Amino acid sequence: MVLAVFFGSPTIYAVDVITNITADTASITTTQLRRIYSMRQIKWANGVPITIFVLSSTHPTHQKFCKDTLRLFPYQLDRIWDKLTFSGMGISPTVVMSEKALIKAVQSTTGAIGYIENINEVSDVNLLKIDE
Repeated sequence: MVLAVFFGSPTIYAVDVITNITADTASITTTQLRRIYSMRQIKWANGVPITIFVLSSTHPTHQKFCKDTLRLFPYQLDRIWDKLTFSGMGISPTVVMSEKALIKAVQSTTGAIGYIENINEVSDVNLLKIDE
C-alpha cells in the first residue's frame, strides 16, 4: 500500500475577465462568455461591438481561462476561430503577447474583453463577475 502525503497547497490562481468600461456590464454567465469567445455574440447588451483580445494558445493563463472558465480546451477555440476566419464568417480575436499588453488593449479599445491572471493592480477596466 502506498500512501502519499503532500505538504502545502498547489499554486491556485483565478483568471479574471475584464472589459473596457464601455461594455457597461457587471456580470456575465459562463454560457454568455462562451458565446462571446466563440464569436456567436458580437455586441454587448448596449449595442457596442465586442472586440476580443486573447493571449497565445500556449500561454498558461490562456489555457487556464479556456479550461476553467470556458470549460473548453484551447484547441477547440482555435478550431472555432479558424473555421470562422476561413469561411469568411468572422475574424479571429486579436492575440497579444503579454498580460500587460492585453490590459492596455482592453483599456484603450471600446467594447473590448480579455482576461488576466491577477487584477489587483489594474485600473480603468471592468471586472466581470461570472455567474454559473
